[in-house]
Amino acid sequence: MDEAARSLSATGRTRLRRFPERGRTDRADLEAILDDGLMCFVGAVVEGSPRVVPMVYGRINDTLYLHGSVANQVLTAARDGAELCVSVTDVDELVLANSLFHHSVNFRSAMIYGRGRLVTDQREQVAGLRAAADQLVPGRSATLDAPTRKQLAATIVIALPLEEASVKVRQGPPNGEAGDYDRPIWAGVLPLTQTWGEPLSDPKLRTATAIPDHVADMAGRPLR
Repeated sequence: MDEAARSLSATGRTRLRRFPERGRTDRADLEAILDDGLMCFVGAVVEGSPRVVPMVYGRINDTLYLHGSVANQVLTAARDGAELCVSVTDVDELVLANSLFHHSVNFRSAMIYGRGRLVTDQREQVAGLRAAADQLVPGRSATLDAPTRKQLAATIVIALPLEEASVKVRQGPPNGEAGDYDRPIWAGVLPLTQTWGEPLSDPKLRTATAIPDHVADMAGRPLR
């Protein structure tokens, strides 16, 4: 794919107005943030009022798959044609300045705009659900049965194209002002590290059900 095709297209909504130098236009940066995340926040206007809900998601190539109950108001709004705004943020470090004003975080964030498509093809529905399971634990979906027709009937699956998106990344030390450093107040960054703990088996499982390797192997590993 040529360089132009791998670049994020700029629109009025994706143009960064504050700290535009933190923007990233390479689609690979968008994909990396999405692939590192566990949850997104999905916003839509529902009955004239803004709503934002957290959701798990899965990515297949240039499509983000969202799913939830048929009673989910944001997804039903998307089904009926409402525009969506989806955000994913990965926090890497706390930025501790020597003034209140300049405290911040080092982060990688993505924001996606667009109208979702209601997925009605059963094979694509299942593919989207499997992508969401693998987003949580890589390889998980291969160990699971496909959902039943009844389960699919109770679920909305929305496909959102990754066509209009922005990426913003902050890295580095605090943006302190010269006068801030005249006082003996420590400033710097505090890296954030998250690791997976030991799996806890569902007490309703039969005693012979072992923890699968793809789950057990995650214990002690960094989150992403």
